[in-house]
Amino acid sequence: MEYIYAALLLHKAGKKIDENGVKAVLTAAGVAADESRIKALIAVLDGVNIEEAISKAAAAPVAVAAAAPAAAHAAAPAKEEHKEEDKKAEEESGMAGLGALFG
Repeated sequence: MEYIYAALLLHKAGKKIDENGVKAVLTAAGVAADESRIKALIAVLDGVNIEEAISKAAAAPVAVAAAAPAAAHAAAPAKEEHKEEDKKAEEESGMAGLGALFG
């Protein structure tokens, strides 16, 4: 993750995202830079519009957050049914225990 953060920091600063820049940011942060990971990152970012990628990523959590309450609400009735079944089973087992006491 720190490699991506380094690239984003360079982008925000208006610097070119290249191997030397990413390595310098990582080193300044106290991270041991892995040359192969840096090269892979630079290769993946080649031709990527970072501003567009950030705006798409910022919109994604909103969509997921909107779907979460609906899913939780749909699961609530199932939990209620289980609670009622558990309560009924508890009452029945309690009655059986009383029957054993009075023979």
